[in-house]
Amino acid sequence: MANEFQQKFMDAALEEARLAMTIDEVPIGAVVVWRGQIVGRGHNLTEHFQHVSYHAEMMALDEACSTLHSWRLPECDLYVTLEPCIMCSGAIINSRIRHLYFGAADPKAGAVESLYHLLADQRLNHQVTVTSGVDRDQCSRLLKTFFKRVRQRKKAEKRARRYGHYMDQQK
Repeated sequence: MANEFQQKFMDAALEEARLAMTIDEVPIGAVVVWRGQIVGRGHNLTEHFQHVSYHAEMMALDEACSTLHSWRLPECDLYVTLEPCIMCSGAIINSRIRHLYFGAADPKAGAVESLYHLLADQRLNHQVTVTSGVDRDQCSRLLKTFFKRVRQRKKAEKRARRYGHYMDQQK
């Protein structure tokens, strides 16, 4: 169960995820917190800009680095709605994030607990403390809602194409 402090920042990450959803991006949001203040926000923009690295975590880390004028973020915590992938986990390690809080696990691409344990790997130069499952249900529900809509839209498009093809044959 998340404490009040954790819930406040996960709510901010969920707000970012909802922003992503409004532009048909996978609804993942992230915030970087330094001394109790949000210094970086981000949501997925990969599809919008057709850029491979525009994940929520990368966007939030980028803004935090700009805000704090440093690529090192050792006093910062990261809150993200979905377990980070390999790329984002690498950036979290490189930026020296102190603590990662994430909501839903990602069994297909998660590099923190699901598929890999990169943030705890002692062979690397930095390890990150991890708290998983913060507001897991809400984070998961948002993703499930999004992908259900995507499947429904694709099914409707397929039906429309089939119907259009049928109508063309009738002419």
